[in-house]
Amino acid sequence: MKTFIVETSARHIHLSDKDLETLFGAGAKLTFKKDLSQPGQFACEERLTIEGPKKSIPNVIVLGPTRKATQVELSFTDARTLGLTAPVRESGDIAGTPGCKLIGPAGEVEITEGVIIAKRHIHMTPADAENFGVEDKQVVSVAIDSADRKTVYGDVVVRVNPSFALAMHIDTDEANAACAFGNCTGTIVK
Repeated sequence: MKTFIVETSARHIHLSDKDLETLFGAGAKLTFKKDLSQPGQFACEERLTIEGPKKSIPNVIVLGPTRKATQVELSFTDARTLGLTAPVRESGDIAGTPGCKLIGPAGEVEITEGVIIAKRHIHMTPADAENFGVEDKQVVSVAIDSADRKTVYGDVVVRVNPSFALAMHIDTDEANAACAFGNCTGTIVK
């Protein structure tokens, strides 16, 4: 049986260079904290407060490197806490999504769009995709093998790129529902 690691992607923020400077000061650069599973992606020391119409969530991690557009990735629970109705989207697909206020130590940014619930997905290299018999953008179902709540998630998009490392990403709501903690694996079911 072909398996892959299932990782929980907690709430986080991707910043544009312009917003990074507004929030952390002129000339600000992201401060590396630790590598993430995807090559070139890293957790930063920088933290922000996300403010919605209803409430705020403080101390939200920023991930690097910077991007062309600022994006906030939440769980449905987070979005409801903030008072936002965020759509499920693939990372980077932010057109027409709600915005929020980001509060940093040097300033605030009101983004007009960019808040999403990340669509669950599997990162694969072309060799991985061939091995699993899938293609880029294919939508599959994945059986999560957790100790206490085996779960099958549908609507999982396969993302293929030579720079990826094999791993599935789900948000905290999905991880909690499946008890997908620690060393958890998934299998594509057809």
